[in-house]
Amino acid sequence: MSPQPLPYWRLSGFYLFYFALLGATAPFLALYFEHLGFSPARIGELVAIPMLMRCVAPNLWGWLGDRSGRRLLIVRFGAFCTLASLSLIFVSQSYAWLALVMALHAFFWHAVLPQFEVITLAHLREQSARYTQLRLWGSVGFILTVVGLGWLFEVFSLSLYPWILLAIIAGIALSSCWVPDAQPVHAPPVAERGGFLRQLRQPGVIAFYLCVALMQLSHGPYYTFISIHLESLGYSRGVIGQLWALGVVAEILLFMGMPWLMQRVSLRRLLIGSFLLAALRWWLLGYLAEHWVVLLFAQLLHAATFGCFHATVIHFVQRSFDSRQQGQGQALYAALAGVGGAFGALYAGYSWKALGPGWTFALASLAALGAAVIMSRWVPAPVQPASGQ
Repeated sequence: MSPQPLPYWRLSGFYLFYFALLGATAPFLALYFEHLGFSPARIGELVAIPMLMRCVAPNLWGWLGDRSGRRLLIVRFGAFCTLASLSLIFVSQSYAWLALVMALHAFFWHAVLPQFEVITLAHLREQSARYTQLRLWGSVGFILTVVGLGWLFEVFSLSLYPWILLAIIAGIALSSCWVPDAQPVHAPPVAERGGFLRQLRQPGVIAFYLCVALMQLSHGPYYTFISIHLESLGYSRGVIGQLWALGVVAEILLFMGMPWLMQRVSLRRLLIGSFLLAALRWWLLGYLAEHWVVLLFAQLLHAATFGCFHATVIHFVQRSFDSRQQGQGQALYAALAGVGGAFGALYAGYSWKALGPGWTFALASLAALGAAVIMSRWVPAPVQPASGQ
């Protein structure tokens, strides 16, 4: 039988809507909570809650997806439940109620992407290097959202924000209904690899996941306070949205070149480079963001700190686990990213007022440097550097 054609636009459409939601939350969620009158510490706690939920939700949904094989059903269920959960934001805007809404919607939202990544890679099969050609449409969705909302909130109140979130999540839910299902090819199991836990104990895999957590921890101040930081330096909300978009444009350009890059540079070296450039980026944002040229350069580094990092991690996980454990491997990535991101948001919330933006970003820079050291010392170099290995 001939292989089924790749449903490029249906997969791409899902990524467009999914990362449009990230484009609405990453730059503007903290601004919305500030609009409601919450302090930096409370903002950090509220932003940390969805990240903390990634400690539990992806592993639960990943185990269920691997056990049942019904990954697309989980994606659709998670998307529609996310829509229902977030609609509760209109009931009350007290701290306790918003904390509950953040936890509930995140539990279902984090069911979606890890399982969808497995479905995407199953559709790609031997064309896995084309993953970035699909994923770049997520970056397009992010850009359209940050630029559009940046302009919108220059003109209108942030009170519109919850309605915009619901519209985007409705797009995620509807687009999931158009995606055809696909299952990973179950290659004959290699006896010596064993189950998920045994594969996790392969040389360098645990160290790799620790690096993932540290990298996400280093992003805590950026995702929680960068918009507030730039606004305090005199940048308008429209310009802030454009700066976020600039970073994602750089990410798209990198995604387009990733298949070529991964054939020539090992995953390990790509990750080390991402960590080192992240350390530089956070230091620049903490101390030199008032200089326009420096700020532009720091945003261009998003191509490495998110684009290269994410694409490389997806392939590293796929390489490290058998097909029957792919869902759990991707879910563990999401969970540890959530742990790191939550602690990053929490420490940023408490240190922002006590230590100031400079020291808060300096601590993030140290976390990224720590990830680079761990990757270079405890993740073994590949036997063959070609083909992204």
